[in-house]
Amino acid sequence: MLQVISLCYPQHLQKIKQEEAVAAIGFFDGIHKGHQKVIKEAQVLAKQQNRKSAVITFSPHPSVVLNNNKQDVHYLTPLSEKQSILADMGIDLLYIIAFDHTLSQLSPKAFIDHFIIGLNIKHLVTGFDFTYGHKGKGNIHTLAADAAGCFEITVIDKLENENEKVSSTRIRELLVQGNVEKVTELMDRPLTTSGTVIEGEKRGRTIGYPTANIDPDQAYAIPKAAVYGVKVWVKEHCVYGMANIGYKPTFHDKNESSQLTVEVHLFDFNQAIYGEQVKIEWRVFIREEQKFTGIDALINQLKQDEQRIRQFFSLITD
Repeated sequence: MLQVISLCYPQHLQKIKQEEAVAAIGFFDGIHKGHQKVIKEAQVLAKQQNRKSAVITFSPHPSVVLNNNKQDVHYLTPLSEKQSILADMGIDLLYIIAFDHTLSQLSPKAFIDHFIIGLNIKHLVTGFDFTYGHKGKGNIHTLAADAAGCFEITVIDKLENENEKVSSTRIRELLVQGNVEKVTELMDRPLTTSGTVIEGEKRGRTIGYPTANIDPDQAYAIPKAAVYGVKVWVKEHCVYGMANIGYKPTFHDKNESSQLTVEVHLFDFNQAIYGEQVKIEWRVFIREEQKFTGIDALINQLKQDEQRIRQFFSLITD
């Protein structure tokens, strides 16, 4: 079972009381295939050395602190989801270091002394581009000197896909394009968004396509405005459906409502779910959001969208 330990600077855990561990370190937003390579190597080494496996990460994202307390950071995997994924991976310890102004001022050596040596980490696994300490002055080239023989180091080379580095930045670029299938490939699982079902305009039910209006948790990054085939977890049910992210241009002039909405029509599901928490898996891009000349044209397109989505899910096994 994953043990979660929240830390800030200065942390007061006594090294002598901490079990020896092999730790992967990084922010790990998305826990994509590149991140998984780092984390899994830590697990393998921990098993070989008969030590605990650990992940050391940070919260919030450094940009929140370094960019004048910027608050509109949207995560591929918010902290709660990151914890869930790491638990499923079988990690023993998760150290969450509060990233604040004080921490950002620590020298690389002080950071290593306090949060690596001080936590009794005996082997540290990092990605090739890992940086630490004030202004990121610490890196894989300074790590051995800062370690001072107190722990071993393994550096994982970059993972590429189609000659490009697998990274959180690339995944965000794909979301801007709506390419959720490629996102699934790079993350080794679909991107998910959690949110609450809220009251909407209830227009969908009048045209045979009732929708659940979702208020996404603010921490989540979502794909661009478009229509998608989705898998939705609600009330312990797994339901397929089609989702629209956008501004409903058929019914609203662009300057009338600038509020981005997320609506999901659930296939073969008619339970009342207002107020329920749901999780959406973004599985396939269908089309751009568009304005239709009338209700009949919209209904005809929705029927085509539904057919395509049902076919997509009929051809996959998960």
